[in-house]
Amino acid sequence: MSAKKRIVVAGGNGFLGSRICKSAVSRGWEVTSISRSGEPNWSAVTSSPEPPAWSKSVSWKKADLLKPTTYKPMLKDADAVIHSMGILLEADYKGVLTGKESVWAGLSRAFSATKGGSQNPLERKEGEELRPQEKDGQLTYELMNRDSAITLAQEAVAEKVPSFIFISAAAGAPMLPKRYITTKREAESTISSSLPNLRSIFIRPGFLYDSSRAFTMPIAFFGGAGHIVNSMIGGRLTWLAGAAVEKPLKADLVAEAVVEAIGDDSIKGAVSTEQIEALANKAWRRGML
Repeated sequence: MSAKKRIVVAGGNGFLGSRICKSAVSRGWEVTSISRSGEPNWSAVTSSPEPPAWSKSVSWKKADLLKPTTYKPMLKDADAVIHSMGILLEADYKGVLTGKESVWAGLSRAFSATKGGSQNPLERKEGEELRPQEKDGQLTYELMNRDSAITLAQEAVAEKVPSFIFISAAAGAPMLPKRYITTKREAESTISSSLPNLRSIFIRPGFLYDSSRAFTMPIAFFGGAGHIVNSMIGGRLTWLAGAAVEKPLKADLVAEAVVEAIGDDSIKGAVSTEQIEALANKAWRRGML
């Protein structure tokens, strides 16, 4: 059994983040979640609108990831900080779906080669907030998947937190702008190179599913079938389909792997799908003892 730890989960009220909180609580760890809304909308992340019993053991704090002064005090004395607040779809898609923007205008903007993030986080002063560079203040991949993660890692180092976990991704996908995955890789590279003394762990899962989100089940089924076919032909579809042929993983399994990685000091750097499964199995065996 790993020693009791204190962790801070940025995005702990989300689909994966809430499960990370649950897994850590099951080990008796002290858990703080930070997000703009505080406690989750439980019907959005579980199959019930009622708070589960374990949620009473989590400190649900409100903070803005773009404003470090709102969360910096919560990092003090933490053993690990987790960034689980990236975005899969930018607002362009939502504008199209709600009719606020034409299909052509929304998709043209979504698939543009570049968008603004914040000011350069490497030149940011400690505690300085991130300023969105898009004229409408849009939360872009550059801002949320890259700059907010770099900034959170910087603030963790300033508070002498030894470990930082970034929820990245196995690959991009044909239906997503290329910037989705490039910004995550840029975050990984910048954190590794600019904060060499920080134990950084980059979790790289494919598609996450859970029965509480019914729409994820058929996607996972077809993704699993694609993964089997891709494996049978030696991975020749990976260059074309990316994460669409990566093995889908149950969200609870990934959460268990994240917590297991925190407790294992030998884990560092990128963690692939196979390694995620191995860590989750290790956690399962530990629980059976």
